[in-house]
Amino acid sequence: MKRTHLPLNGLRVLDAAARHLSFTRAADELAVTPAAVGQQIRALEDLLGVVLFRRTPKGLELTDEAAAGLDSLRSGFLRFEEAVHAMQAGQSSHKFTFAAPRDFFGAWFARRLAAFREANPDTRFHMAGGHDTDFTEANLDFAVRLVESPGELDGVPLSPGRRVEVAAPGAPDSWISWPGGPESEPGTEGEGIEAGLRVGATGQALSAVLGGMGRAVLPLQLVEHEIETGQLIALSEIEDTRATYWLVAPRPQWRQKKVKALVDFLTAAKKD
Repeated sequence: MKRTHLPLNGLRVLDAAARHLSFTRAADELAVTPAAVGQQIRALEDLLGVVLFRRTPKGLELTDEAAAGLDSLRSGFLRFEEAVHAMQAGQSSHKFTFAAPRDFFGAWFARRLAAFREANPDTRFHMAGGHDTDFTEANLDFAVRLVESPGELDGVPLSPGRRVEVAAPGAPDSWISWPGGPESEPGTEGEGIEAGLRVGATGQALSAVLGGMGRAVLPLQLVEHEIETGQLIALSEIEDTRATYWLVAPRPQWRQKKVKALVDFLTAAKKD
């Protein structure tokens, strides 16, 4: 059955004006001008084909036609509010479904999520995929991606973009190449380097470096702990990069209260 188009703005103005019996006080409640209230009421009267208010010496007065519909109108607005609260219930949930590169998750992100859960004990996480997981197919709340910008998504960088050349102690002087490494950047010092091993992702490059297969330039977030513990040796100065790990989400997910809470936590931790 085709539903009748409802003039919701006009009905909302009618409800406010009927409660106050004043266009001026209704305008104050709705944060508009009294003239705008009058325009909405006249447009609604034209649409419905009835007069809704009369002006009398005592002030504004509802007509019988307007009074006849008010109870149902207000009941309807209450149902609308219930519907909105029901749809927002998932936003207040403490369950997160997300995707992230597994190497970054293990080296950096998991510790931050653990700290968030310690501060919010009811939180539950479900890691549903890696770097290229589709938001819609996996029903993600957010994703972490190694990119230069969030593109069409909303997002925040989780840390500054930095990288460093590393190798395990005693590893051969053999280059390990991965998409996004300096050898893939035109016009850079690493362009055209002959690789002893080519891999398809940062995690594979990290595993190869830790396994002693050679050297590679990797995001600092992935190797900082290994450098501190002596598992890897820094072979270069740390340099800034355009790409870094971003927490990203489409606008509807980004507006969720739970996602905002997580972003605020991670952003505050980044400043400390």
